[in-house]
Amino acid sequence: MRYSTACPDWERRIVAGESLIPIEPLFPDEAQAALDVFKSLQITDLPQVFDRKTGQTRHPTFGESCEQFVFDFVAAVFGAYDEGSARRLIEEFFLLISKKNGKSTIVAGIMVTALIRNWRSHQELLILAPTREVAENSFGPAAAMIRADPELSVLLHVQDNVKSITHTITKAVLKIVSADSGTAAGKKAGFVLIDELWLFGKKAGAAGMLQEATGGLISRPEGFVIYISTQADAPPAGIFKQKLDYFRDVRDGKINDPQSLPVLYEFPDAMIASEAYLDPENWYVTNPNMGRSVRREWLERKMLNVRSGEDDEGDTYQGFLAKHLNVEIGMGLRANRWPGANHWAAAVDEELAALAPFDALERMLDRIDVAVVGADGGGLDDLFGLTIVGREPEELEVRIKVNGRETVVWMKRWLCWSHAWCHREVLIRRKKIAPVLLDFEKSGHLTIIDNALEDIAAIVDVVKMIKDRDLLASVAVDPAGIGDFVDALAMPEIDVTQDNGLLVGVPQGYAMMNAIKTAERRLSNKMLLHTGSPMMSWAVSNLKIEPTATAIRATKQTAGDAKIDPVMALFDAVTIMTKNPEPKKIRSVYEKRGLRVA
Repeated sequence: MRYSTACPDWERRIVAGESLIPIEPLFPDEAQAALDVFKSLQITDLPQVFDRKTGQTRHPTFGESCEQFVFDFVAAVFGAYDEGSARRLIEEFFLLISKKNGKSTIVAGIMVTALIRNWRSHQELLILAPTREVAENSFGPAAAMIRADPELSVLLHVQDNVKSITHTITKAVLKIVSADSGTAAGKKAGFVLIDELWLFGKKAGAAGMLQEATGGLISRPEGFVIYISTQADAPPAGIFKQKLDYFRDVRDGKINDPQSLPVLYEFPDAMIASEAYLDPENWYVTNPNMGRSVRREWLERKMLNVRSGEDDEGDTYQGFLAKHLNVEIGMGLRANRWPGANHWAAAVDEELAALAPFDALERMLDRIDVAVVGADGGGLDDLFGLTIVGREPEELEVRIKVNGRETVVWMKRWLCWSHAWCHREVLIRRKKIAPVLLDFEKSGHLTIIDNALEDIAAIVDVVKMIKDRDLLASVAVDPAGIGDFVDALAMPEIDVTQDNGLLVGVPQGYAMMNAIKTAERRLSNKMLLHTGSPMMSWAVSNLKIEPTATAIRATKQTAGDAKIDPVMALFDAVTIMTKNPEPKKIRSVYEKRGLRVA
């Protein structure tokens, strides 16, 4: 059977309110049988209604209360099962949906349906939640919908104390387990639903936990894994980022994986860029249950409250955008952010971004005539940030308006390259950001070390490479706590010292205001470009600007976990580059652009 789970026209579909599932159920009879069960389940947190057929009151059912997107998803999940071969052709599903769209109730309904439709004796079904609270949110609706139906109460036995539901005939068991409890290890379930995946993204070791929880599918080809989540309240990290990136690529057709089906309710890039997501008229895009479990009026009031800081639940503005509108948190959504963050994403040098990190450094050095090395180091629970700012020799024409009159100025473009090092101890001391750091290590933008001197040795090696090319103007450093680094630079084979002018201590705090503002202005007019490092983007997003009556200073958004060392290294380097250092050797612009002949 040939089919594709890619949905390349998803942007048009989501704005038009159409289904994000690009294919009909592969096996319609299986889909319909599951829908018959699912639609009959009662939603007990809705007011009871009078049933004329039975002459009794009951709660509304899924069939009476849900929007079509729910039925499409349920049909896709259960309709992927081939009864003839007893295997499911689509095994993994990812539903990304905004908060208040009935997610917990849908989770419960899907797994109760799976428990009823399952044929395997003593099968294990699992809802894996990141916390006990989320586990309760999943178990409560499942238990309630069973108890609301006399027939189901006989067929399915609910045990509140252990959060399990047992099928009295097949002896299959649906278990609701929280990662907090430590009981997820050793599970070999055939049907697994991972709830609130974004919270797993904040847990160190979550990838291994989920791999173990889903390992049972190897011997149970009829099974499935469903990931359900809202967006994260911080930039995506860990297993959440891995799965989100992968399923986006499947959706966009970049990866051909017919065994995975993405259903991602998020705004198209153009609507993010234009901030169209702030218009309540567009909130239906990521809230497909608008008018049922979520009301636009409630969302509007919620947004007003979080913007004014008077929200009863203590939610933040960026939290509202992430949770209720599924807007991915990035640099532009932080409070008191550095103005340069608004232009960072657009200031990528495409040639350098296409290369591996250290290949990008080599290429950058080929293109420049002078370099300043910025370094900002910390203790064993911090990062050692390195940023190299280089200046291209060719002057570029920049058009600006002066008093309403267009004029031309000529500027030399700066390029920057960044890397960071951290001791393995940071992963233990700062568990909250451990998944993020491990992501950066995998991408080659961060090096995790075991010996406290390995970072210094690596940085000194980079400095020597630049100096050997006759490109080094100076090494600019935060003077605090860098004794070992200074000693290493002073070794005869390196010979970078304060005495010979190659090592410069850069004043910190308010004294960096000129560098901060210079960097943001150059980013805005593309006269400062970078390599697109995700590590650096994260560090930039962590930067907070604190104004005073006469100056500004850069600091962290959150003490401890919000690392900014590579950005501070950038400002160190910019401080020296603003003084227009002379190149050691004059390079002709024709080396880059070639000779132009009329």
